[in-house]
Amino acid sequence: MKKSILCIVFISFSSILMGQVYEIGASLGGTNYVGDIGRTNYIYPNQLAGNIFFKYNYNPRIALRGTFSYLPISGNDEHADTAFRKNRGLRFSNTINELALGMEYNFYEYDISAEDKSWTPYLLVELAAFNYSYVKGKNPANENIYDKKTGFSIPIGIGFKSKLSGSFAFSLETKFRYTFEDDLDYASENNANFNIEGNSNDWYMFTGVSLIYTFGRPACYTQGL
Repeated sequence: MKKSILCIVFISFSSILMGQVYEIGASLGGTNYVGDIGRTNYIYPNQLAGNIFFKYNYNPRIALRGTFSYLPISGNDEHADTAFRKNRGLRFSNTINELALGMEYNFYEYDISAEDKSWTPYLLVELAAFNYSYVKGKNPANENIYDKKTGFSIPIGIGFKSKLSGSFAFSLETKFRYTFEDDLDYASENNANFNIEGNSNDWYMFTGVSLIYTFGRPACYTQGL
């Protein structure tokens, strides 16, 4: 009897695992930054960036995802839209490595195995941890000492995804990241040349296109959402 029960449980668990649809993919696009230096455009990709991701389609409306991103950012007052920043003439570049976990909400039911559900716009909400360089202090020669630290951001985004061919799909996506840091541009009291009194924390954004591979059997989705 015990062997029969264990066999039934094993078969049921295996069916659940094989019955879901998983996705892996990679994105290529550009980043931009909004803070104390340079432009203040929230969508103005100017640095080549990319990411890789994994998704679990919980049901036709909800997909859970994890993403690792490589996101260079830069700012240059010469390209700013105010005379004050242009005359100031500061510039910087930094690199962000980010790990994000979150959820996609599809506006329409999405199932790549169904012809009538093969595309949808979606909303993305995530929580992200990111690592970047900052100015830790000065050495005896009055040169900056750089170090790495980890911050947190709340990325929200919008996108559109559609079946491409067979098991492949593509998406177009823009993500806005509000951080709890104000020194992505090295502006801090530890950096005399960049000791700028900012009005708010820094933002960084990513806009790109993704190639997605879907695998697993046609989804046996959880209902009710």
